[in-house]
Amino acid sequence: MIERKFVAEKLKEYQIQEFIAESLKNVGHSHTKLQRTPVGDKVVIFASRPGLVVGRKGENIKKLTQTLKKRFNLENPQIEISEVQNPNLDAQIVAERIASTLERFGIQKFKAIGHKTMTDVINSGAMGIEILISGKVPSQRAKTWRFNQGYLKKCGEIAIEGVKHAKAVAVLKTGEIGIQVSIMGPDVQLPDDIEVRRKEEAPEGEAQ
Repeated sequence: MIERKFVAEKLKEYQIQEFIAESLKNVGHSHTKLQRTPVGDKVVIFASRPGLVVGRKGENIKKLTQTLKKRFNLENPQIEISEVQNPNLDAQIVAERIASTLERFGIQKFKAIGHKTMTDVINSGAMGIEILISGKVPSQRAKTWRFNQGYLKKCGEIAIEGVKHAKAVAVLKTGEIGIQVSIMGPDVQLPDDIEVRRKEEAPEGEAQ
């Protein structure tokens, strides 16, 4: 019984996160966390543009709160918006930005979009980035284009814990385009990153 309850709660949490992500497209949404508090359920939304999430006079937040109450039976949901300090290092925001730009300007400029995105991410301090754009790009045959720059771990613990992955979908007239983004941030400590210290010289009169 305890295991079933735990699984049900995690499933419900995942469904809420998916619903919020779908509801907050193109507003710089990164991810959502749920916290249980004595006064109710706390929903923390991480986004690069909090103003668009909140809406005029808080209209978006009010609608979202009412929807969470009715659809997911949350008890007194309290929504908090947390601003992402560096959007260029957030894989989900970068993936959504690429999808939004492709929908706005079309697939013909996908190379320029990919290279500009890589430059912005590297200039923000990332060690490495990889972008995969899949679909009918730009011909009628589906294929995958790969853009990469810098250093990015592909295996080991660093690849699992240190590299952030995200996916997004751009809906175009020619069909759906899949975007995958992987970013290794500047704070990742590599196992082979060592510092060699010089031996301190002993004061005069002391044996070395």
